[in-house]
Amino acid sequence: MEYKQLDLTVDPVQLTADLVDIYSESHHEKTIADLLEPALRSIPNVEVNRHGNTLVARTHRDLGDRIVLAGHIDTVPPADNVPSRRGPDPQTGEDTIFGLGSVDMKSGAACYAQAFATLANSPELTRDMTLVLYEGEEVATEFNGLNHLVTSDPKLLDGKLALLGEPSGGLIEAGCQGTLRVKVTALGKRAHSARSWLGDNALHRLARVLVRVADYEPRDVEVDGLTYKEGLNAVIAESGVATNTIPDEAWAFINFRFAPDRSVDEALQHTFDVLQVGTPDAPAEGFAVEIDDTAAAARPGLDQPAAVSLVKATGGNVRAKYGWTDVARFTALGIPAVNFGPGDPSLCHTRDERCPVAQIEQVHAQLTSFLTA
Repeated sequence: MEYKQLDLTVDPVQLTADLVDIYSESHHEKTIADLLEPALRSIPNVEVNRHGNTLVARTHRDLGDRIVLAGHIDTVPPADNVPSRRGPDPQTGEDTIFGLGSVDMKSGAACYAQAFATLANSPELTRDMTLVLYEGEEVATEFNGLNHLVTSDPKLLDGKLALLGEPSGGLIEAGCQGTLRVKVTALGKRAHSARSWLGDNALHRLARVLVRVADYEPRDVEVDGLTYKEGLNAVIAESGVATNTIPDEAWAFINFRFAPDRSVDEALQHTFDVLQVGTPDAPAEGFAVEIDDTAAAARPGLDQPAAVSLVKATGGNVRAKYGWTDVARFTALGIPAVNFGPGDPSLCHTRDERCPVAQIEQVHAQLTSFLTA
């Protein structure tokens, strides 16, 4: 399919529709990157770097602070929701853009790219900008273009504050929870259920662990004035050989979402303390323990001057971010980061993905106000 040349200076609502219309499922971002690259290179006095299908554009006007504007350009697989369409929301009647990525997160990318293109050489700009449009966010970390830059070219991401265009309903969602996942395997001895005393029921052993998880009382934690909710949950469990057999193995994945006041190591130790199954290096008798995945939390960083200015430009509408996002990658580099984009996060990846036009216009206007304040 052939696409028209992108114009990044058009109205951000139209740019949202233009980006939604470009197929860019994860691992297939080359087409959209090929369209974005010349559009960015056409902006005078801007440095553009390309790494795979990730693009980094930077102004160099010696304006003091540098702000990073980041958004991913890939989507989940289509669900009969491409191309975009515009019309009233069936529930609210609001003027709305419908289509894959309209929420997650081509509307955010459109707001950021349009602001970058129109302000890069404007006398009203008061902060230098870095625009990062990256591939592979919707799939495993090994494909994440932002993570690649963190590893290979972290200096390209330098800034006083990073904004990530994740859908946040037009509010600032600061920081993010950390997440970890451990696999707990209970080990037993198989036997006929008619002679159960000859065996050792691994499912019963695991059940005691699951009861501890079910009885766990999570914290509400205030960090930098925002409240983060923690949660410890069993998310997958499996056991069983036959209906007349004592199982010799039972396993479960346990997921802990933790507040930014804990490090990954602290969160892991807390999880092992609650589960009472030991650790991977020293499992309790009758258990095996594996760490399946970890990702650090991100503190809000709202005490930084650039963040204070952003909060002011957006009317002080700030809340804690539940879940994990790529803001944590910036935090790991010592750069405060927030999520700020249009769209209802609950509509991400749905067949009816849609974003109110008013939210796109609001985010763009507030972003422009911040960058020119």
